[in-house]
Amino acid sequence: MASVGKVLILVENLSVPFDRRVWQEATTLAANGWQVSVICPRMVDRRSFEMLEGVAVYRYPMPYTARRALGYFVEYPWAMILTFLYALYVFCRRGFHIIHACNPPDLFFAVALPFKLFGVKFLFDQHDLCPETLESKFDGKKGFLHRALLFLEKCTYRTANAVISTNESYKKVAIERGGKRAECVWVVRSAPDLKKFVPTPPVPALKNGKRFLVAYLGTMGQQDGLDYLLRSIRIIHKDRVRNDIQFTLMGGGENLAALKQIAQELDLDSVVEFTGRVSNEIVCQTLSTADVCVAPDPISPLNDRSTMNKILEFMAMSKPIVSYHLTESAFSAGIAAVYAKDNDEEDFAHKLIELLDDQERRQRMGAAGYSRLKNELSWDHSTKQLLAAYNFLRRK
Repeated sequence: MASVGKVLILVENLSVPFDRRVWQEATTLAANGWQVSVICPRMVDRRSFEMLEGVAVYRYPMPYTARRALGYFVEYPWAMILTFLYALYVFCRRGFHIIHACNPPDLFFAVALPFKLFGVKFLFDQHDLCPETLESKFDGKKGFLHRALLFLEKCTYRTANAVISTNESYKKVAIERGGKRAECVWVVRSAPDLKKFVPTPPVPALKNGKRFLVAYLGTMGQQDGLDYLLRSIRIIHKDRVRNDIQFTLMGGGENLAALKQIAQELDLDSVVEFTGRVSNEIVCQTLSTADVCVAPDPISPLNDRSTMNKILEFMAMSKPIVSYHLTESAFSAGIAAVYAKDNDEEDFAHKLIELLDDQERRQRMGAAGYSRLKNELSWDHSTKQLLAAYNFLRRK
């Protein structure tokens, strides 16, 4: 197949192919005739360069990952300088007509600007609302850093020739706060590939001898609510004296070590397992074995507007979900989830026990979730929007 164009995808907060959304976008573009290159950090034991499924992946060394606000003043300059140098190399070696930048951070516009002088188009793929992320991490505080993030977001929007948003809430921000015309913004929802992300036979050993398995999958940052979940588990395990439930929490992130410490302090080691980042095979086995999946992200300006990838992944496995009532989570899951009162750990625990004790309801909810995902929210629907954005840029 002749190449219809060349694209360079930039991502900083995760390595590829472990960033599922970025990898889906990259492989979808490659399958539709685009020559795709990706620049990302080398965060795991992978090679500096690989050709994977027709995608050229360049990974730069990342010796430091920020855990506090000041740490980003070290991490981000390092990442942006190396990203720019790698981009120069790719531009000379393979070439590209479009830079597709996935935030956070909202700094890739600075990498893209010199290449725009050569006619390269800039596509902003907004995964997160960075100002709202700061609010969520630092209890709603606003100040210089918040104003700086709004400024950088504005620079990114102004530099972008087009924007793709993960949902309608983000699209509204791009139009109202970013000043983008509606015809330059496409909603490309994250969704698992139902041809690859499929259930496997359950593995009873994963329940660790217990009757039920409750699973979490996702990042473990301050805004993700794992501390809320652990306190709910304590209520279930200690106050409700339910010792028949195993909790398996999959994923990594800046708060993983702190969360392990909280679990130890709450005396939950016998019922909670932190796996860290695991392979797709283990993810599928664990979710296939789980009775209920949890999305404990608390109500916040960021979470309320964000689509949680884990919600869609749980639906792909036909699993019922317990969540707080976030606008976009409720849109995605619909009746596949039960919703606890806002940030109420006691009610979250109650809803979880109630669901575990009702097998028929669990099966009904899981089937409804899979049906909604397949018929309305699958990656096949997002592919059309992604390609529409690229066709727009080709004509521009």
